[in-house]
Amino acid sequence: MSENNAGLNKELSPLHVWAIAFGCIIGWGSFINPGKKFLPNSGVAGTAIAMVLGALVMVIIAFSYAYMVPKHPKAGGEFTFTRSYFGKNAAYLCGWFLVVAYLTNVPMNSTAIGLIVDGLDGEANILKFGWHYQIAGFDVYMGETLLAAAILIIFGILNIIGVKKAAIIQTILAATLAVCAFTLCFTALFSAKAKGINLEPVWGFDKAAATAAQATAANIGDYKNTNIAAAILATFAIAPWAFVGFDTIPQAAEEFKFSYKKVMGIMCIAIAFGCFVYVSNNTVAAAALENWPERVMNGDWVLLVAAEELLGTFGKALIGLGVSSAVLSGMMGFYLASSRLMYSMSKEGYLPGWFGKIDPKYQTPKNAMIFCIIVSLSGPVLGREALGWFVDMSAIGASIGYFFTSASTFIRLRREKDGTPLLVVLSVVGVLFSLTFMVLQLVPIPGLDGVHFCKESYIMLAVWVALGVVFYFMQRKKFK
Repeated sequence: MSENNAGLNKELSPLHVWAIAFGCIIGWGSFINPGKKFLPNSGVAGTAIAMVLGALVMVIIAFSYAYMVPKHPKAGGEFTFTRSYFGKNAAYLCGWFLVVAYLTNVPMNSTAIGLIVDGLDGEANILKFGWHYQIAGFDVYMGETLLAAAILIIFGILNIIGVKKAAIIQTILAATLAVCAFTLCFTALFSAKAKGINLEPVWGFDKAAATAAQATAANIGDYKNTNIAAAILATFAIAPWAFVGFDTIPQAAEEFKFSYKKVMGIMCIAIAFGCFVYVSNNTVAAAALENWPERVMNGDWVLLVAAEELLGTFGKALIGLGVSSAVLSGMMGFYLASSRLMYSMSKEGYLPGWFGKIDPKYQTPKNAMIFCIIVSLSGPVLGREALGWFVDMSAIGASIGYFFTSASTFIRLRREKDGTPLLVVLSVVGVLFSLTFMVLQLVPIPGLDGVHFCKESYIMLAVWVALGVVFYFMQRKKFK
């Protein structure tokens, strides 16, 4: 069988697919964002409400995915759905933005590697050597860049040499991640050091104003968020990024060796696990620290400090193991999803044929993976401040994918009459929520500061759109 006509091997079990989805949902963000984003923007209460609401919305959208996968059991997922029900141009739009949703998560995770080592090695600073420069006020060192680049290349190669090998490693990483998160949660529940009074301010605080005024734990209440809706929406708006990963399941549909009837259950379990980890890590980070707002203003890794407060050195090791598993499983899962999507788009003429070639030995889309590795190497170069920009890009890409999947489901249900009235309603609700996410991300709304994109994210979005236009005019005559 030639490499152009070869198909993908059916190697993935339900456990493998759950591990891919859960590992993609929980990356660096659930461990690092409590201090960087969640606690100051939304507090404990706002983050919990936003994540639970986000999980419920994802379950609603998951019904559309579960309905569509058996109808179109090929790599490509949302791109394939959109092509069938909206045509070629809409399919290209959906596919191009899904690529950015998945692919940005790989360099995003890589930029967290330096932060992990920096947090765990204390004052040793073992990676801060060699040439360095600044991006957005943060130093990027050669040592951090080289380590992250090496890990990106190694995990990219693992995806090339066989999906089953990659899936086994992914399952081990996802299981380790789950054990670490549950251990930390139950430790906090039974520890006298974790106190409810520490959760204040429960809706977060104005970090910029408090930092400028050199606020302390004693007067942080003067800067607490009073706009509860804004506090919740600040985190709810990035729910598509927070839960992006359950939708990677359709990208691997061509490699399932089990019934498609299990897809919905796998998605819901992955979403539930993800929601638990986000809420638990954020709550533990605040509950264990009397002065968490000061820690946030100082730029400390608050979850790491909280774990050390609860469990000493073991707590520090637990976070190190958990976040490392999260970062590596995120890389592995999004490498798989990105390469399968690009492979599918290439086979249909939407990307150059080079992306659609299958390795004759390993039966994997090798060229697409090589491209993903090259693009991902931008993460270590841009440094950790790029994390927030990648979050925004992933969120808008995922929102567009959710919109087209829900809308495609609605069109097929109306056309084929093979679903329930409830599923029709859920598909419409999925469309409306997807549009809501896009508006919150892209449109500055008075009174909802901190919800929409930052300046750098708008620039990255413009560059991605321009690149997409170039590929479109190169390939549009070849669209199948």
